[in-house]
Amino acid sequence: MAKLGPGKVESLLIERRKAGGTLVGALIDPEDFTPDKAGSVAKRAQRAGVSLILVGGSTVANQQQLDDVVMQIKRDVTIPVVLFPGNITGISRHADAILFSSLLNSTNTYFIIGAQAIGAVQVKKYGLEAIPMGYLVFWEHSSAGFVGQVRGIPTDKPGIAVMYSLAAQYLGMRTLYLEAGSGSAEVISPQIIEAVRKHYQGLLIVGGGITDEERASQTAKAGADLIVIGNLLQTQGFEAKLANIVKAVNK
Repeated sequence: MAKLGPGKVESLLIERRKAGGTLVGALIDPEDFTPDKAGSVAKRAQRAGVSLILVGGSTVANQQQLDDVVMQIKRDVTIPVVLFPGNITGISRHADAILFSSLLNSTNTYFIIGAQAIGAVQVKKYGLEAIPMGYLVFWEHSSAGFVGQVRGIPTDKPGIAVMYSLAAQYLGMRTLYLEAGSGSAEVISPQIIEAVRKHYQGLLIVGGGITDEERASQTAKAGADLIVIGNLLQTQGFEAKLANIVKAVNK
């Protein structure tokens, strides 16, 4: 029986984090990019200094498109390509690993454990490295919140986020993702990140609404181990802005 614990990609991220600075990941939604465009964006993001490419979205439906995007990105970059699925349709055999997540504050058990049970067989069959992750979405009006049928966490009640984060830790989830939502005008506040960081001992990921150095720096200083950048990748000249973000969180 295979030994349980961090695999190659997860271990690499942990080692890089321990070496200093906050990591940055680039999130590519396969519904927003052709395979060639996705590969080009991923290559430019790697040049800007990101540590990994995440591929996924809340409404991914075309698995052939997902496979094509992942394969092209794999041809164009040398950093890990990790799946960030919103449903069972977000699994591709061609990736290096998958954030095997449970949407902890969903009101629908399908997103807490149902989809995971269905998708687990595919993950095993494909030999994907599974990174166990607790996933918290803070606003219902985001795509992730709407699709995942979440019960939003009040932003003025960091103690509730701490409760969920400790539950994730005690359930063996070595990674926790605090999500504001793709394209959100709001971000996870430093106060919430600090409160969670004080108690949660695993790899802490924060994403949603981070598009500039100031927000990225605040997120890093509050205790994030990995910051995810998504919508910025769809803007003209994103490479320079992304490079500045990477530099800012590594100061």
